[in-house]
Amino acid sequence: MGAEIESQEKFTKERPKTTLTQEQFLSWKRQKDAAVSASLVEVSRKRAEDIAAGTVQMNGRELFAHEPWVFDNSRY
Repeated sequence: MGAEIESQEKFTKERPKTTLTQEQFLSWKRQKDAAVSASLVEVSRKRAEDIAAGTVQMNGRELFAHEPWVFDNSRY
């Protein structure tokens, strides 16, 4: 038990303490959210280009949005 406490105290002493203010955190969060948003926009743009080129298979939602005549049940 004593060795565990000593090693834990040694770890906390050796580890540098960093202080992070709320402003720093919010700034980091805004940057991270912007990066994620930009990444999602790029992925969706690439997916739309691939669908338009016909290089990828569409899922049901995309098929319904781009070719609604496929789901026309008026003939039945």
